[in-house]
Amino acid sequence: MTHITHTQQEYCVDEQTTAQAEFYNHLEAQAKEATQTTDPLTSRDRRIIAEIIEVEPESIRTLWIEAGITVWVQLVNGGRLPFDRNWFSKRVTEVKATLPETPRERNDRLSDELETACQKYGLTHGDIDWLSFSTTLYLNRQRVGFVGYNLEGKWYSRCSQLGGSRTAIDIDAAIALLGVRQAVAA
Repeated sequence: MTHITHTQQEYCVDEQTTAQAEFYNHLEAQAKEATQTTDPLTSRDRRIIAEIIEVEPESIRTLWIEAGITVWVQLVNGGRLPFDRNWFSKRVTEVKATLPETPRERNDRLSDELETACQKYGLTHGDIDWLSFSTTLYLNRQRVGFVGYNLEGKWYSRCSQLGGSRTAIDIDAAIALLGVRQAVAA
């Protein structure tokens, strides 16, 4: 009769292997869940993360925070990198301060400012020339002038297509230069 004995060491190794496999399965499930939701990362987010971890932005799939302590970065090739949340947050702040806006990010920001101002003043606008970021403004379907954003980073406005432009500190001031005032409640 053959007698098999299991040593305590073999049992611990098997238990550790099982626990490690469960942990990796858990991570894989979290990564899969995170990647199946709508992508929470913008191209700017990817550029910031890529700058921090020194990879190409396209190689970043997503990230998530585990237990409020660890930031996990999931890469497209299946790899994962863990970072301390506080350290990662500090680096994001540092990189954001030095990373210039892309033309698309600039246009998105300016478009949001334009939409907010149009709502505030009861205006509408025509098609936006995205290359120069300029458009025609209308009040009750009547053209009131043109606004845009110049290369010096200032809003401008002019009353006619061929008229001279006047720069302003923000879009509200540019609209005011056209003679448009915000409606006052009676």
